[in-house]
Amino acid sequence: MSWSIGPVLTGRAVPFRREERSAIFKSPAGGPVKVGPLGLAGDEQGDKAHHGGVDMAIHHYPRDHYAAWQEELDGHDLLAAPGAFGENISTSGLTEKGLGIGDRLRLGSALVEVSQGRQPCWKIDHKFQRKGITARVVETARCGWYYRVLEPGEVSEGDTLELVERGEGGWTVERVFRLLFSGGHKSEPEALRELAGLKPLCEEWRDRAARLAD
Repeated sequence: MSWSIGPVLTGRAVPFRREERSAIFKSPAGGPVKVGPLGLAGDEQGDKAHHGGVDMAIHHYPRDHYAAWQEELDGHDLLAAPGAFGENISTSGLTEKGLGIGDRLRLGSALVEVSQGRQPCWKIDHKFQRKGITARVVETARCGWYYRVLEPGEVSEGDTLELVERGEGGWTVERVFRLLFSGGHKSEPEALRELAGLKPLCEEWRDRAARLAD
């Protein structure tokens, strides 16, 4: 299975709200972009306590969700092009339902692994200047996901994203997100205990699963 990669997006940290900084505004990088353990060359994080690092090196958000957001947000200007949700990678035909934690993919010449979904925060609402978008991400599990980088390389718009190997257990990004953030844990305590031991899942989310299972 493979998908064509849309614009490869990077951003610098800039003033965002009061004294806080963010790199949620992304723009096409143009040309080949180097992919390393901490993500794409030229990409930054404004809040490194909550963003970035090896388990959140690259953010992928499906272009597939934009139509639903355009309907819900009355065709907001930010939705005219990829990057509205601060993503680095945009594709069509691949969503949280079809991709699992621990799945490995060839991103251009780099090898990456799905490490977690994207937990939304207030910055999405602030960027769109609309309340309730973050809550809708949680409701719908239209969250996107993060990759860790297993092998460095390069990626360009038009390159191929190819599924190389499925992760263990068939834990889709959507199911894991719903269990941990959308209230699904209330009816599946055993699933939480399994998640707490799922090694490809980032440590923070494994810890959350363990706490919710108690």
